[in-house]
Amino acid sequence: MKRWFCMSAMIALLTLLVACATPISAEPERDRFAAGNLLAPDVALRIPGLGPCTDNPDRTLHLNSQQPVTVFVHGWLGTSGGFRGLAQVFALHGQQTACFSYNDRDSLVISAGQLAAALGSLAANMSDKHVTVIGHSQGALIARKSLVADLPAPIRNTDIALRLVTVSGPFSGIHAAQQCTEPAVRVLTLGLVVPICILISGDKWFEIVPDSDFIRHPGPLIAQVRDYLKIDTDERGACRMALKGECVKHDYVFSLDEQSNVGIEQARNTRVVAIKAGHVEIIGDADTAPLKLVALLQQNGVLEATAPERKMALQALLRGLYGVPSETAVLTIPGVSSITQ
Repeated sequence: MKRWFCMSAMIALLTLLVACATPISAEPERDRFAAGNLLAPDVALRIPGLGPCTDNPDRTLHLNSQQPVTVFVHGWLGTSGGFRGLAQVFALHGQQTACFSYNDRDSLVISAGQLAAALGSLAANMSDKHVTVIGHSQGALIARKSLVADLPAPIRNTDIALRLVTVSGPFSGIHAAQQCTEPAVRVLTLGLVVPICILISGDKWFEIVPDSDFIRHPGPLIAQVRDYLKIDTDERGACRMALKGECVKHDYVFSLDEQSNVGIEQARNTRVVAIKAGHVEIIGDADTAPLKLVALLQQNGVLEATAPERKMALQALLRGLYGVPSETAVLTIPGVSSITQ
């Protein structure tokens, strides 16, 4: 009976990880990207891991070297194309973006090291060295770890000016993954729990549990990080898909406890915002516009405010991308429950 319970726990972990995967857009034209109000590019960069926020196999970045860059980091099983809509919202506001792709079977530290190297290469090729990094879910863990001082190969470029934004990151570890390191569970499963956990989550299996060094010792951010906005999502009662008034697919993945980490939240230059939103709702998918995230980013200076003359264009963009009703004229922030500094 106990062995069956432990195996059930592993199935629950697999279900949770699938639920927290960054959704892949079903949009058939997700390789296409509208330039919006971006300035003409003057550099073409080939940087490992970085590329446009599309699923186009050509990962060449065409950027204006005189402008800042925002880099998105997707969650488990996500792709760069999952951020195409949000990147186009940025483009309409004149802000250029890039997306970081990684092997989500790798250790989070390895992925973070690859992101740090990519950010360093990006800054080296830009005259304007202001870079904002936005990570969602597992991507939030990778984004923050890429900017810590105790990373094996941290960013050493002192000219780079970094801003970090994390969204729905499980910074206290995934509670369902705790079974992976429980000694009693290893005994009850005759040692099968570890290979099962590796099968489910890859080499990061030992990093996502609450008592791992990765979680318990997140490390201080490097001095180049001048601002950190941590967005936590209160996902209780959130629904990803409803049918005939009944929720058939919930949007609850991580609790606020799983997202909270006092050591991270009390660090310098850190602001914490909690908002009532589902795990996927906050970043959007093929059918859901990330209105709450867009509004939060504008409120906190990450995304420029929408100029009056661009509001109609924003409405048209959101309608084309997500089917948002045309009467959506002003983005608000419904559901903000707490803001701390």
